[in-house]
Amino acid sequence: MILRQIFRLSSLFHSAVSVHLRRNIGLSAVVFNKAKELDPVQKLFLDKIREYNTKSKQAGGPVDAGPDFQKDMNESLARLQRAYGEGDLTKFPEFKFEEPKFEETPK
Repeated sequence: MILRQIFRLSSLFHSAVSVHLRRNIGLSAVVFNKAKELDPVQKLFLDKIREYNTKSKQAGGPVDAGPDFQKDMNESLARLQRAYGEGDLTKFPEFKFEEPKFEETPK
């Protein structure tokens, strides 16, 4: 009886360890791939993203956006404010969740 429980626990331990090792090997494969040289297309894509990021930081907003873009943006924001009320629509809303108040009822 004790021997069966030991074998059952050893099989559970073995399956848990094997899953853990498979996950770690999969993660390390991704990490080692990033250390290698990228595919030329991937490298070009990442370079363009980094270039856009630096340009947008310098411009303080969207890159190569003319006055038409700003005009359309302001019209859209005004229309949304009329439809949904006041507030700053360019920021993500803040949610406040309050704890429910439970009252004990006398028995």
